[in-house]
Amino acid sequence: MGKITKKTLNKVLWRTQTTQFSHNYERMQSLSLTYDFAPVLKELYGDRPKEERVHAMQRHLEYFNTHPIAIPFILGITAALEESTDEDHKDSVVAIKTGLMGPFAGLGDSMLNLTWFPIAGSIGASMCVANGSIIGPIVMFLMINLLYWPLKYYGLHLGYEKGVSLLGAEGGISGLQIFDRLANFANVLGVVVVGGLIPTTVKVATGITIASGEGSIALQEQLDKVLPCLLPVILVLICYLFIKKSNGKNTAWVILGVLVACIALSWVGILA
Repeated sequence: MGKITKKTLNKVLWRTQTTQFSHNYERMQSLSLTYDFAPVLKELYGDRPKEERVHAMQRHLEYFNTHPIAIPFILGITAALEESTDEDHKDSVVAIKTGLMGPFAGLGDSMLNLTWFPIAGSIGASMCVANGSIIGPIVMFLMINLLYWPLKYYGLHLGYEKGVSLLGAEGGISGLQIFDRLANFANVLGVVVVGGLIPTTVKVATGITIASGEGSIALQEQLDKVLPCLLPVILVLICYLFIKKSNGKNTAWVILGVLVACIALSWVGILA
């Protein structure tokens, strides 16, 4: 560690928990991000003239918006740059910080919001559906936070210790390229896991029977022989297409529509 102490970095970590509290449409997370970063600036500029302290704060009030879990990592790198950069070149610190928000926003959305969060939610929901236990939400909460907190803690401290060298090229592959590959891997993993949960969570079966001579053939039994869990996959695909079409704005209507359709189809004997 350099001049910035571990205690100061931990103060930054705790402050990042309030990042979304002052989110606004003009500069997004800039105000809360400056509040998060204030302990570092106080330590670095504590013995400087007031004008320099004010200017340091104003530098970090520029527009900023990224994934909340990535903020500690970016602030760790920013702290290392603030500590090692001459006062005449401090604008480059803000430029690098702003340049990191886009890649890390995409990484956080793909690996966390669109992968880990649905996996944790699906596992928790499947536990509730199986036996109605309250353990499901608890498991989801633990799965999310047991990943998020280490990411924030080690991201902040590693970002400070390594600085921008963490994003440098090694063996011809830059750090950001590695993050892109991790994001692609996370997307594939999320699709596989959520796809595997469909047949165990979504229960759809038809009650249609077809007369055959003196007996009858149950359509569901024939479907299970050809392609098990076909109906749950079709239902999920239909819901996905409707939700995707409106970018998730009609999710509540899709849920209500599925409930009404299932009741109606069960009443006429199409669904069992």
